[in-house]
Amino acid sequence: MSEEREGMQLTVKEPLIFELSSPGRRGVRLGPLDVPEEPLDALIPAEALRDEGPGILGVAEVDVVRHFVKLSQMNHGVDTGFYPLGSCTMKYNPKVNENVARLPGFANLHPYQPDATVQGALQLLHETEEYLCEIAGMERATLQPAAGAHGELAGIMLIRAYHEDRGEDRDVIIIPDSAHGTNPATAAMAGYRTVEVPSDERGSVDVEALRAIVDENVAGLMLTNPNTLGVFDQNILEIAEIIHGVGGLLYYDGANANAILGYSRPGDMGFDIVHFNLHKTFGTPHGGGGPGSGPIAVVPHLVPFLPAPLVDRGEDGYFLNYDLSKSIGQVRAFTGNFGVVLKAYAYIRSHGADGLKAVSADAVLNANYLMNALKAYYDLPFDRTCMHEFVLSGRKQKREHGVTTFDIAKALLDYGIHPPTVYFPLIVEEALMIEPTETESRETLDEFIDAMIQIATDAEEDPESLHEAPLYTPVRRLDESAAARAPVVCWAPRGDADAAGE
Repeated sequence: MSEEREGMQLTVKEPLIFELSSPGRRGVRLGPLDVPEEPLDALIPAEALRDEGPGILGVAEVDVVRHFVKLSQMNHGVDTGFYPLGSCTMKYNPKVNENVARLPGFANLHPYQPDATVQGALQLLHETEEYLCEIAGMERATLQPAAGAHGELAGIMLIRAYHEDRGEDRDVIIIPDSAHGTNPATAAMAGYRTVEVPSDERGSVDVEALRAIVDENVAGLMLTNPNTLGVFDQNILEIAEIIHGVGGLLYYDGANANAILGYSRPGDMGFDIVHFNLHKTFGTPHGGGGPGSGPIAVVPHLVPFLPAPLVDRGEDGYFLNYDLSKSIGQVRAFTGNFGVVLKAYAYIRSHGADGLKAVSADAVLNANYLMNALKAYYDLPFDRTCMHEFVLSGRKQKREHGVTTFDIAKALLDYGIHPPTVYFPLIVEEALMIEPTETESRETLDEFIDAMIQIATDAEEDPESLHEAPLYTPVRRLDESAAARAPVVCWAPRGDADAAGE
């Protein structure tokens, strides 16, 4: 830890914008009315008028600017520091994508414009679909779903529609024990029972266990490959044969597609439905409530079930085609999150085929570099070549020194590094899921390695210091249980604590 930080514990309390208000202060002055001033009750019904003024803040412009800039500086973001958040691909995103999305010709479009006036936008949507289908090895894709879990739901709805169209009543979706939590939730929302299949000693699907649970009730299998343990399932062709052998379909959770671009295609592995997280894999800032996009691509015999409309090309140009005979219907208004798709289009075009392949190569290289540097200091449950991410365990630190993975995660904040995903996947005790992505330099990776090694050393020599971490952030360790059980979610002036829920 740097010397300038030693002995310095920060406690920063930034006042609320309401607390900066002062009577008579203002940030803008409006000019005089240039229309006749009418009595309010002549314009607004008396019953809709306030008895008192709205209590508008009295805050100067400079105070507002400084307040929100300070708040932004108290947050961690990929533009300010390393963000090795496993499975969420929190990578730096080129600013050119943002610039493209702000071009007036795109930003000022309206979804109700006639097709003839938005030919460029429709062409962009059509080409993006073609690129995604080529990358996935699929026939057609819908860009409607608003995020990954939404894409999952649309995909499982396709599975249901496909089986119902065939007159089959199947009620089981198989899910690995290492799956993302959205997988069983999505299957349940679509009305399916979930059956868990365990992992084998190498972190892949236990093929023999899978054989034992498949029957004619299986509608499909949801699988991430590489999975959340960061390992590629080398038995995928056999797994596909087992599921297809009983008439089921394979759904590909694309959360980890950052690892396979240009190297392997889900369609070639035997999958029938693929979802991509454009906001993870193809360059839109992810997390913090930002916009997402979760397109799903399908094999030929599932195309009639896709949500309408699709963008097609005819003699007179591009048009929205609603004529899908067995469509499950729209899952989102219009054609999806156009701005996110636009950024993904810019990302794909700027990288090209070779560039996308390099994205995955560098992501896998970075992950293996970190894994091999850290496995001497933390437990490594599955010691094999990883893909874009890997899972360490803090069980040794917990067992020998009473330092938990939670403590390790909090300590990383003192180094200006966002913690990785912790306590997931659930099959790994004290899990630390680490994903460096392809955008980080070796120098940044070495800083992370040094920080993790120092934390492991502190766990042995001074475990109590880790129980108090973080020590040097604007906000110290919070009581997360109290925040969840008794949150204060609104503000009231002093002396009116009851109104604030206190």
